[in-house]
Amino acid sequence: MTTFPNSPNLLKGGLILLDPDSGAVLRIIALQYNPETLTRSLQVQAVGADGGDRSQALRLKGPPVETIKIDAMIDATDQLEFPDQNQTTTEMGLRPQLAALETIIYPDSARLQSNNSLAVVGTLEILPMQSPLLLFSFGQHFLVPVRLTEFSITEQAFDPDLNPILAKVSLGMRVLSINDLDFDSKGGSLFMVYQQQKERLARKAKPGALNTLGLGGIP
Repeated sequence: MTTFPNSPNLLKGGLILLDPDSGAVLRIIALQYNPETLTRSLQVQAVGADGGDRSQALRLKGPPVETIKIDAMIDATDQLEFPDQNQTTTEMGLRPQLAALETIIYPDSARLQSNNSLAVVGTLEILPMQSPLLLFSFGQHFLVPVRLTEFSITEQAFDPDLNPILAKVSLGMRVLSINDLDFDSKGGSLFMVYQQQKERLARKAKPGALNTLGLGGIP
């Protein structure tokens, strides 16, 4: 397929898995197609939200709890047009791409087996397994640490071997802030960069004027 020479480079949204200690990139999962919509909600963390001390009414306990929801389509049609160049897709459909997403929320199987062996020999305490640090990227100005909270897959079409060749993946994510992460950790540092980016963007917004609100001043 040819493109116009001056066509803009279309960026992909996606997920990045980091080692939470070293910050090394473990895996990058780019969305095949960017979602048509992205829903974000922010729950204010106010001290006086439920009433009480009036002196606390304007105080914030920390950053808002932000959640993100997207629906992303994955389609094997283009790859199936060239089977010699896409043998994995021809043999397995979208199962590898879906597995790459699904295993984000699975503990490592080798670690599960190790923990089971420890339990068999009578180890008293086995700590929950640490997962990679997950980042959601949606353009150059949006990179944030998240935790997956919702995950559903709707497989919509199949090849003759019942491998999915068209699927919709719905993801719900909760932004991890410094209320969730150590301030000096890699994740905490990335959240602070995210918040500071918001502050820089806010300063670029054109300020309003009282007269546009029908006011001559504040009484």
